[in-house]
Amino acid sequence: MSAIGGAAGKEGLRRGARRDPELYVLFALMCGAFALAGYNFSRNPTMSSSQEPRINMVPDSAPWKDDGLENSDKNNYKYKYHPNADYRKAPKNAPSALHSVILPNVTLSKRLHEKYNKYGKDNY
Repeated sequence: MSAIGGAAGKEGLRRGARRDPELYVLFALMCGAFALAGYNFSRNPTMSSSQEPRINMVPDSAPWKDDGLENSDKNNYKYKYHPNADYRKAPKNAPSALHSVILPNVTLSKRLHEKYNKYGKDNY
């Protein structure tokens, strides 16, 4: 039973290809386009690791690895890094995202305002 159905399917495919011969040209163009794209991306990937700037992070400097530091504003940093990617220089705390954000005319509670408003405070 499947041999009969397979033969009918092949015959229908041949008949359709004879009716629309432009499909061969379209198939060749699409194969060529995918071949060129594959060749291009295999030789020149979209992102090269050599073009990114090098940032030397201090080992074990993530905030969750610090022992016993309370979460105060002074210690509220994400990571530590070596300035100018020079590991011989003393590590610095990376600034938080709230470091340079000033939102005027925002009404917050006193507690949240003291916590997140860094404008004019030391170390910010």
